Amino acid sequence: MAEPAPREWARHWQYEGLPGLDLLRGHHIRHTFRPHSHEGFTLGAVSGGAQAVSLPKGGITARPGSVVMINPEVPHSARAGAPEGWAYSALYPSVELISEVAHEVTTLRGTPGFRETIIDDPRTAELIRGVHQAAEAGNALAADSLLRVALARLLARHGGRLPTRTPQDPGARTAAMARALLEEHLTGPPPLEELAREVGTSPFALLRAFKAAYGMPPHTWLTDARVRRARRLLDSGSTAAEAAVAVGFTDQSHLNRHFTRIVGVPPGAYRRERAPRAPSGRPVARKNVQDR
Repeated sequence: MAEPAPREWARHWQYEGLPGLDLLRGHHIRHTFRPHSHEGFTLGAVSGGAQAVSLPKGGITARPGSVVMINPEVPHSARAGAPEGWAYSALYPSVELISEVAHEVTTLRGTPGFRETIIDDPRTAELIRGVHQAAEAGNALAADSLLRVALARLLARHGGRLPTRTPQDPGARTAAMARALLEEHLTGPPPLEELAREVGTSPFALLRAFKAAYGMPPHTWLTDARVRRARRLLDSGSTAAEAAVAVGFTDQSHLNRHFTRIVGVPPGAYRRERAPRAPSGRPVARKNVQDR
């Protein structure tokens, strides 16, 4: 009898013992993460198969024993790099947490980050998985300890100062103005031609400048920005239907599709993992239960 096909699954959650830290663990085969970026850092450890990651400077393939380190606001996408997909554990530490650890254990000045994108470091990969295991077991002391050891190890060996991003050339300034307009009109963005006219350039010049500055065209950046805003709304208690309308998606199914492609789980599952929890550890029921 043939063995059953591997099941795709993912859990994106927060553990009360590690406030402010997002955790993502799962196994993907057909799922593709669309181009996006994060306000904080991404640290990922593959435990099975292979993950193909696309970045502005080229692609990498992460396999068991490697650690992927992506700095804030660096656009990237991911897909399976092997027929069996990839099993992985990821942490999303904030800029504040990375800065705190860097200040305590290194001599780095300015805004700390990572010089490499991928390293072969089975020990740190095991520490990242250990953070997940401790959090899932409800062991706050172990989870926080392993997290800080992993961050200190990575910063001491691969830490560096992130460059300050200032729009120096005209193209970068044009892209920054266009991004500000899109942020202001998130729910009703202007067409490309109108957007280009607003910032004093042509449509193709704006496409080139925006891609050079942010690693993705304006419409892709807009989808990512809407999903980010939707996450904040879900974190504050909004339903998926409410968040979809508030950020400019046509309806909840439209949000579901883009949210899952970027975050890795549907908005309903994401929201449930952030529900207030009773002393028993069970989620406290919210008043509004429109999410699916």
